Amino acid sequence: MNVAAPPADDVRALRSRLSGAALAPGDAGYDEARVAFNLTVQQHPPLIARPTDARDAAEVVRFARERGFRVAPQRTGHCAGPIESLEHTILLRTDALGGVEIDAGARRARVGGGARWQDVVPRAAELGLSALHGSSADIGVAGYSLGGGVGWQARKHGLQANSVTAVELVTADGELVRADRDHEPELFWALRGGGGNFGVVTALEFDLYPLETVFAGMMFFALDQATEVFHTWRELLAGVPDELTSTARILRFPDVPELPEIVRGQSLAVVNGAFLGSEAEGRELLAPLAELGPGMDTFGMVPAAGLTELHMDPPDPVPVMSDHLLVDLSAEAFDRMLEVSGPGVDTALGMVELRHTGGALARTGPGHGALDRLPGSYLAFAGGMVVDAESAAAVGGALEGWKASLAPYRAGEYLNFVDRPTDVTAAFGEERYERLARVKAAFDPDDVFRANHPIRPAAR
Repeated sequence: MNVAAPPADDVRALRSRLSGAALAPGDAGYDEARVAFNLTVQQHPPLIARPTDARDAAEVVRFARERGFRVAPQRTGHCAGPIESLEHTILLRTDALGGVEIDAGARRARVGGGARWQDVVPRAAELGLSALHGSSADIGVAGYSLGGGVGWQARKHGLQANSVTAVELVTADGELVRADRDHEPELFWALRGGGGNFGVVTALEFDLYPLETVFAGMMFFALDQATEVFHTWRELLAGVPDELTSTARILRFPDVPELPEIVRGQSLAVVNGAFLGSEAEGRELLAPLAELGPGMDTFGMVPAAGLTELHMDPPDPVPVMSDHLLVDLSAEAFDRMLEVSGPGVDTALGMVELRHTGGALARTGPGHGALDRLPGSYLAFAGGMVVDAESAAAVGGALEGWKASLAPYRAGEYLNFVDRPTDVTAAFGEERYERLARVKAAFDPDDVFRANHPIRPAAR
């Protein structure tokens, strides 16, 4: 795709105001900087800015206002699919806005807006502390946290967004603002769940939790055991404490040399889990699954920092199509889902997953943000690799069938998992969306910032 370069004086002017880089189409480094994590998403902005600090970020925003550009902040490019056209938009890469500080006594971290979980988790672990990170160490802290944040401690401690204690950001007027419970409380509410609609995050502060070791691992079963495995897992969940967060998945691994030999070319049913308790109690909770005779069982006491590897997420960008729903599922619903994606089915879906929610994820609390909890009992997710038009059609069709099987049990959407345009009003509910729109109007009335799931400024 050929992208029209911005006027040369725009490029020169932006470069003169930054200590970081400003890139236009054709510049060395432009193609690398525009890549989203999902390689099916092609981003072609007229300008890319790479600020080195908060002052630089503010200069980018001021420049954009002066020259008629919009601004799309981005770190790793996860969930970039829903972003509207980047025409007349500066893609602001926050990579250099790093730094991690941990106050062990207060159990609190302060990180730069470009920090990833791999920057935070090991530092916290050295102090016997753990963050509410997600399933991959490569994910940016800011985007994950502002969109909610569901990880392996979620049923015990809830969404990461509600452990955020302060956000510093450059707003649409080019000013650096601190939002917390005492400063700009309405903006602070909106940031915790409302995503990247309100500015360029330059720093976040959030609570950490004491955790050194955890009972965690995976059980691998043959695919033809999937129905028994999924139902056994569903039944045992009825009595588990909030300390256990787990998933049940069907994984169909391609036969490619990049994968470990033990899973290469295999189709499996897999249960992952993390229990914030003793090994003895964890084994007792999972005993019904162990009795099914997994081909491999890796559960044991492991360092808490190892949870970033538990989900086996790809560390590098991949071409994929995916979809998800928040659902309440009966035994019949499990069967309906497995009929279109389980044993004996020829499907293009490489992964079908149910994450157990509930617990703290289902409870609101005083001081929670715009996304205070998740409805439903499970977060359902499915996806497949896309390498050409034929595979895209196959995966798209399989996703439609999978989603249709779960549609009667739908409870909502979790926007951090939605990599396509969706009805954001419905996702938040009309009342919360209207409140978010009022905050947007107060801090970005001209809709300068492009977010993946846009909130429009309320009319004044």
